[in-house]
Amino acid sequence: MTLRYASSQSGSEVPAAVTPASTYRLQLRPEFPFAAAEAAVPYLASLGVSHLHLSPVLEAVPGSAHGYDVTDHARVRDELGGEGGLRALAAAARTHGLALVLDIVPNHMALPAPLRLNRPLWEVLREGPHSPYARWFDIDWEAGGGQVLLPVLAGPEEPCEVDAGADVLRYGGLEFPLRAGTADLPTAELLAAQWYRPAWWREARTALNYRRFFTISDLIGVRVEDPAVFAATHAKVLELVRDGVVAGLRIDHVDGLADPEGYLRRLRTEAGPGCWVVVEKILARHERLPPSWPVAGTTGYDALHRVDGLFTDPAGAAQLARAYGESTGLPSWEETASAAAREVLTVDLAAELATLERWAGPELATGVRELLIASPVYRTYPGGPGPSAPTLERAAARAGTDAVEGVRDLLLRDPAFAARFAQTSAALRAKSLEDRAFYRWAPLLSATEVGGEPGTPAVSVAEFHAYCAQRERDWPASGTVLSTHDTKRSADVRARIAVLSQAPEAMGVPGGPDPQLAWVARQSALGLGEAPERAPRLAAALLKAAREAGLHTSWTDPDERYEAGIADLVPPEAVGLPPELAQAARANLLGMTLLHLTMPGVPEVYQGSEYEYRALVDPDNRRPAEFPRRALAALDAGAAPRGLAQEKLALTATLLRLRRDRPELFTGYAPLPARGPAADHCVASARPSGLVTVATRLSHRLTTAGGWRDTTLPLPPGRWHPAYGPPRGTPYEGRLPLSQLLTDHPAVALVREE
Repeated sequence: MTLRYASSQSGSEVPAAVTPASTYRLQLRPEFPFAAAEAAVPYLASLGVSHLHLSPVLEAVPGSAHGYDVTDHARVRDELGGEGGLRALAAAARTHGLALVLDIVPNHMALPAPLRLNRPLWEVLREGPHSPYARWFDIDWEAGGGQVLLPVLAGPEEPCEVDAGADVLRYGGLEFPLRAGTADLPTAELLAAQWYRPAWWREARTALNYRRFFTISDLIGVRVEDPAVFAATHAKVLELVRDGVVAGLRIDHVDGLADPEGYLRRLRTEAGPGCWVVVEKILARHERLPPSWPVAGTTGYDALHRVDGLFTDPAGAAQLARAYGESTGLPSWEETASAAAREVLTVDLAAELATLERWAGPELATGVRELLIASPVYRTYPGGPGPSAPTLERAAARAGTDAVEGVRDLLLRDPAFAARFAQTSAALRAKSLEDRAFYRWAPLLSATEVGGEPGTPAVSVAEFHAYCAQRERDWPASGTVLSTHDTKRSADVRARIAVLSQAPEAMGVPGGPDPQLAWVARQSALGLGEAPERAPRLAAALLKAAREAGLHTSWTDPDERYEAGIADLVPPEAVGLPPELAQAARANLLGMTLLHLTMPGVPEVYQGSEYEYRALVDPDNRRPAEFPRRALAALDAGAAPRGLAQEKLALTATLLRLRRDRPELFTGYAPLPARGPAADHCVASARPSGLVTVATRLSHRLTTAGGWRDTTLPLPPGRWHPAYGPPRGTPYEGRLPLSQLLTDHPAVALVREE
């Protein structure tokens, strides 16, 4: 089968357009450096993407598999090939018509081992608050009695020694700088005289006095709101932008910054109007990105939630939730989320909470706590709407109206307190939802994804269309994703799990000594199916799920006896879906792919996910990519797709090439309602320049209800041809029976004849 719209752009210049047609995410690591990415450029160009999205490239902790633990903003990472390797990759991409997007990390730096790799932090620890680098980090010197708590020691009693010749203090294999003039002091006085206090890692919960990334103490917050710090930490990235090496930026964890809008305005000024900028911002379902932000939009988790929700049956999801509650004895989603928030705030983030309570004073302390717990969004922003009335009511019910009103007043009159409150709120939401409640609530794991709402996971056709119309109007260049380096399960795994919402009886009622984890194991096995190294991958994912849930074991207090039995939950053989549900999973997978690649926005394909891609939570989803070069070449040579993986590849390549070669097809948006008894199983839209997309939703329910019957789709005026597949002699026109259009393919794109 010959894929259409496969024209090559080899040898052309980088497109002048600011907005990418699509991006392709590559996870760089020492095992997959710039040279490996460069070798993949011809394949990725033939696939049809316009931009390569690279994970962080600045100098990081040695051996880092992700690069978010930056140690030096002035250098491109040597382990990846250095700046020369990055510039060579950009040049190779340019010759194939591609450009680069960089993932950058403004919120934090690593507290590495060896510590001297982070020179600014090393200097602060040596010279204290008078160091010229002290302005870089959010350190509360007063709270620490004039010292920075460093929770890096393995135990409470670690021996130390002084090496006066090297001017360092050693604890085991760790080195710390000595304050000038203290090397000859007795040990107790020497330790008291330093600008830091090495401590047992457990002390971080209650005594930490620097801002960190979530609850990760070896990632220290950076004060990019300071113009000098911004300039120092962004000089290399901006140089790469101005030199044409980089055409776009993804801003990691923008909610962690003290002043996100101020930061983005400064970045826009320095990077120029031609740089495409998106922010990693998790939006609640009812929440909108602040319209004043000078960005193209988000990285796309809001789109992921809507696409996933379309393929979730609300009745089946509710039935699974009831069965889950009965078999596990665990509370509802709302109670689960609230309990997780309280636990994380008062235990994991106790040090951050204590900082805010000291700031607010004892009479407002309960108001601070309850307002944080009650918040339904990651954070609010100065100048935007404050806490909603329901949020205030929930907080006041526990803390009292006076305490809550007092905190509101403090937020309005003290910008510094408001910023730290917002930063803590973002960390709380991320840790309590994504890293705890989502692991405890397991009726339907496809719904527990970043940006999702597990309590009400389903999205109607009307809601999806309204969302797409709003995006096309307000944020047409915003990103869209289905799989990322942070998704707990890849889109193809979620597509398989989601069929359980159409057939809850297929889930059964897992039991055993831990029914909660048994639900997780059953669905994870169904989602992964047959896959390389299936058993160890499942076992690792289940161990992580159990520790994150914190019901029987945890990362900080692992129960070895409990954890020894986790591997027993992994089925000895791959768990397959019954044939009828396998077909429904196919419809989900292809439908999700079609909508992702054609809805308003800039779609991102995660490495390897152009083929069937089944991955579990990180680090499983960050393994080196496998590119289906031969399969794509065979399809381009005229071979028919064999199997679901090649079907997905054919659909993906066709749509990416359409986006690249005919961008006018992807402007404007209008719902295209089907008519007939099965109309709700069809989600279709039209683009005025000549593109129609049609996807089947809840296909198992459709089949059991009798199929499409006389349901039809009124096509816009014109003669329409399939965008991929064998050439069709007679074009489609007028009112089209869906039983005819969707006989062979559950997801179809049509292009109007010119």
